[in-house]
Amino acid sequence: MTNRAARPESEATPTLSGEALAARIAQIASDRKAVEIRVLDLRDVVSYTDYFVVCSGNTERQTKAIHDAVHKELKDAGGLLPRRVEGEREARWILMDYLDCVLHVFTPEARSYYRLEQLWGEAPVRSVG
Repeated sequence: MTNRAARPESEATPTLSGEALAARIAQIASDRKAVEIRVLDLRDVVSYTDYFVVCSGNTERQTKAIHDAVHKELKDAGGLLPRRVEGEREARWILMDYLDCVLHVFTPEARSYYRLEQLWGEAPVRSVG
């Protein structure tokens, strides 16, 4: 898949592959002290995205800081904006959909409750940081 996230038409910035985007998002999350960062390769599993990046912040405040850092750095570096964001206000589970890559930032309690990695157990996964 090519990166189809919302981008101004006049923007001449090269797009990232799904794999490169997932790696960049994981790095930004790591820089913000996210824990248990996992990149799930969903290319052979689903048709709506290529990768999930799943990570945790220790508190709701930290999950929001991870969201803010990813949003700012991708926007500043190449004008890349998520197609949609959910859960930002509550900050227990924040989803950022960049089409080729979807970021899930959880508090530890929410991650344990939803067990997203177990739902996609057949997908190849790698740990980051």
